[in-house]
Amino acid sequence: MLDVGSNTVHLVAVDTRGGARPSPMSDWKTGLRLVEQLDDGGAITDKGIKKLIAAVGEAAQLADQLGCQELIPFATSAIRSATNGPEVLDAVERDTGVRLTVLSGEEEARLTFLAVRRWYGWSAGRIVNIDIGGGSLELTTGTDEEPDVAVSLDLGAGRLTHSWFDTDPPARKKINLLRDYIDAELYEPAKRFQLLGEARVAAGTSKTLRTLARLTGAAPSSAGPFVQRTLTAAGLRQLIAFISRMTSADRAELEGVSLDRSHQLVAGALVAEASMRALGIEKLDICPWALREGVILRRIDKESDT
Repeated sequence: MLDVGSNTVHLVAVDTRGGARPSPMSDWKTGLRLVEQLDDGGAITDKGIKKLIAAVGEAAQLADQLGCQELIPFATSAIRSATNGPEVLDAVERDTGVRLTVLSGEEEARLTFLAVRRWYGWSAGRIVNIDIGGGSLELTTGTDEEPDVAVSLDLGAGRLTHSWFDTDPPARKKINLLRDYIDAELYEPAKRFQLLGEARVAAGTSKTLRTLARLTGAAPSSAGPFVQRTLTAAGLRQLIAFISRMTSADRAELEGVSLDRSHQLVAGALVAEASMRALGIEKLDICPWALREGVILRRIDKESDT
């Protein structure tokens, strides 16, 4: 599986069979920050396209070396929203032989929700999930494997950092303006969620939320996927007050924060805090499965149906 996200190009080789938990056999990724490779008109720059072609080509070669029987290549927000997205897809296919499938925002949300549902099971009842990517924010809720509501908004941590912050650390005025903007974008979607009632499980997926949870005291990734990790609204508010005054270099020194994503952390935290507040969530359970697992599970389901 080849995931061209807004921050990274990620290849995961997975051993799959019906009824079994997907087991990653190999994992490779490279930082790309594609959502930050946009010009003023919203097109991916020539430099961004060249970097993308090189990354996809390297991933495809590695998949061949690993003996992967099938490559499932897909792309998300950065290419989805780019004004030259079709041209980018053609260029990638021409130079690498890989044709990326662009997931719609709703598809991305639904596949992520499928992974969360499978992780927590039917006993979880109604689930609400928040997923903060580099380019977009996905919000879902439901009692089945298909969510009742699936919303995708261009509120990704990388996209907002690129569009709103021009100093490091960001100016207090810019932070307040961005907070107001996020609140306005969430107002209508939140009303749809509120009509469906309170969820039994409030979950969060994505690297951004895992990092925020780690910074507020959750176990490190080395503890494994089965350790319960949570992010509280109170802890998040305190964290924002702390990290918003730091430079990205200083944030990168914090345990659990990568250099590639440290500059996006404030925007990601603002989106997380606003989303939890809009949906009336005081505590998020961090789910280790997200979009990639959803794509794999959907593929397994299709094989089982044939």
